[in-house]
Amino acid sequence: MTRSESLRFVIVTVLFVATGCLLFVRRAERVPGSEPLAHFPVQVGDRTGHDVTIPADVLEVLGSGDFLERIYINGGGPPVDLYLAYFPSQSAGDTIHSPRNCLPGGGWIPLESGQIHIAPPSRPGLDVNRYIITKAAERKLVLYWYQAHGRVVASEYWAKFYLIADAIRMNRTDGSLVRIVTAIANGEDSSAAQARAVIFAQQIIPELDPFIPR
Repeated sequence: MTRSESLRFVIVTVLFVATGCLLFVRRAERVPGSEPLAHFPVQVGDRTGHDVTIPADVLEVLGSGDFLERIYINGGGPPVDLYLAYFPSQSAGDTIHSPRNCLPGGGWIPLESGQIHIAPPSRPGLDVNRYIITKAAERKLVLYWYQAHGRVVASEYWAKFYLIADAIRMNRTDGSLVRIVTAIANGEDSSAAQARAVIFAQQIIPELDPFIPR
């Protein structure tokens, strides 16, 4: 068993044990107030957003939460697609769906995967997931991360770990997914698309606090 596999095994084991403990400790969960995602700024930098309607059958799969998909354009170059999912509570089984699983389900094939570091102005830096995906002749660059209680993590495993840990420590299971997608235009280098997505991420991160409670 590799070191990575061992770490995953330990994390999953801890999650199962902690979940079992929670089944015996029933408390009224603390659900913090938050701004509706529909109120998220339409203007981000020089980009203006236009909402995308999420189909009813998709919302049914996503579960009980607040969801927003909005495409931001600036009149020049590829747009940036922002998707936010916020769950006030994940104790009833409605949990965050990982793009790692959803994107292949939509026919997209990952070409590259990894993590990059983003340093927003006047904020601590954060590590986020970076994917390049393809379908037919299209290529897109994807950034995403999990955010809850002022904490940002890239790993699905650590997000689950903190979900259980915060349920025990804070009596809260709220959490969110932030995903940014931009097309890699014909003849464009992926680094240019990444720079576009990173700039947008740096712009929205300071705006997230009212919508994703600390």
